[in-house]
Amino acid sequence: MGSIGQDEAAVAQDNLVIPLIDFSLFLHGSSEEKLSTAQSILDGFKTAGFIYLKNHGLSRDTVAQVFDESARFFDRPKEQKVSLSWTTPQSNRGYVAYGREKVLSENDRETIAKIRALNPDLKESMEIGREGVPGLPNNWPDRFDAQGEAFKGVMQEFWLKCHSLQMEVMRSMALGLGLQLEFFDEYVDGGDNNLRLLHYPAVEKSVFTKNKGQVRAGEHSDYGSITLLFQDDRGGLQVLSPDGTFVNATPIPDTIVVNAGDLMARWSNNTIKSTKHRVVEPPIDGGNNVHPARYSVAYFCNPNYGKSIEAIPGTWEQEGKKYEAINAGEYLFQRLAATY
Repeated sequence: MGSIGQDEAAVAQDNLVIPLIDFSLFLHGSSEEKLSTAQSILDGFKTAGFIYLKNHGLSRDTVAQVFDESARFFDRPKEQKVSLSWTTPQSNRGYVAYGREKVLSENDRETIAKIRALNPDLKESMEIGREGVPGLPNNWPDRFDAQGEAFKGVMQEFWLKCHSLQMEVMRSMALGLGLQLEFFDEYVDGGDNNLRLLHYPAVEKSVFTKNKGQVRAGEHSDYGSITLLFQDDRGGLQVLSPDGTFVNATPIPDTIVVNAGDLMARWSNNTIKSTKHRVVEPPIDGGNNVHPARYSVAYFCNPNYGKSIEAIPGTWEQEGKKYEAINAGEYLFQRLAATY
C-alpha cells in the first residue's frame, strides 16, 4: 500500500493525517507511479476520509475566474437571486438564501428544523446541476444581463471540467481497491452532480461571542460519493480528528480538498471513511469587529441516480455486507429533503 509520510501531510494533528498528493503522477505517470498514487489516495480516504490534491489539471486562472464570477453573482440584488430560488430535492438547482440550509449530522427533518431556527448556517449558495435534464433546468441569471450570460458560460465549462476530474479520482480509487481502472465509470459517467457556489457574508464578531453554538456551517458529513472543494485563503474548514477534536484544514494554494461522503462509505462497506467536518470563523485581529466574507466552491459528486449501490467487490467477502442495496437517487433525495 502507499504510505503517507509526515513530509507529505497537508494536515497532521491529533492523530488526523490528511495527505497532500501529486495527482499528476496518476494522470501522467508510469504504471508504477499511477498505482502508488492510487494507493496513497485510497489510504487517505480509509484513514482520514480527506485528501488534498495538487497538480490536478485545473489551472489557477480557471479557478480564479470561477471565484470572481461567484462573487459577482452574490453581489446581485436580493430580488434577482430570490427569483432563481432552489425548489425541490429532485431538482437541487438554484439559489439558497442566507439561513435556509442547515447541514448537520442529524437526518431527522423536524430536529434539523428546530436547530436551524436557533442557529442557521451563516451562508448563501447557488446550486448548479447537470445541463439538459428534462424538466429540471438550471436557474441561470443570463436573463438579467450580459454578466449573467458570462456567469452561465464560465460555470457550464467549470462543471464539465470538475466532472472529468471526478472520473479520474474515481478511477484512482478503483485502482487502489484492486479493481479494474474503469470499474466506477458506468456508475458516475452520467454526471448527476452539483456545483455549489458558497458565500459566507461578513459577520460581526458579536454574533459568535453572543451565541457560542453559532458556526458558518454546522458539523456534518457529505451525502454522496466524493466532494471536490476549492477554498479561498480565509480558511475556516475544520475536520473531526480521531481524538474528537476539530482540526483546521488550512487552505493550500492551487490544491483541491477531496473528501468521501456517506454514500461512498456505504458503497465501500465502511472501508472508506466519511468524516464529519464544519466551517467556523477563523480568528481576526483584536481591533477588528467584523469577520470578512468567505467564498468557497464545492463540486458534489454522486453515482448516477438510477444506479443501485451495494458493497464493492473486495470490501465485504470477509465480514459480510453491512448495508442493503439502495438506489442512489432516492437516497440522496431523502437526505436533501431533510436538510432544507
